[in-house]
Amino acid sequence: MDTNAVERAMRPIKLNAKNALFAGCDEGAENWALLASLIETCKLNGVSAEHWLTDVLAKLVNGWPAARLDELLPWASTYTMHAQDPRLVA
Repeated sequence: MDTNAVERAMRPIKLNAKNALFAGCDEGAENWALLASLIETCKLNGVSAEHWLTDVLAKLVNGWPAARLDELLPWASTYTMHAQDPRLVA
């Protein structure tokens, strides 16, 4: 199995690893790692991380049903089918 694409995608995260050292606590570092992972997942799926996160947070605040959380993931068709939309391209 070839993981070069994943390794290349994670390189910017590794370059910023020092930021995690100054997260303040272990929980802060874990939160930073989670967010970095979601951003890279958006990039791999051709979705703008900024627009995705804005949309997901707005839906969650407005009472998105827990049974439909899988529709909010970066690889969900809601986001990937609009990847050609300039507002959603990474």
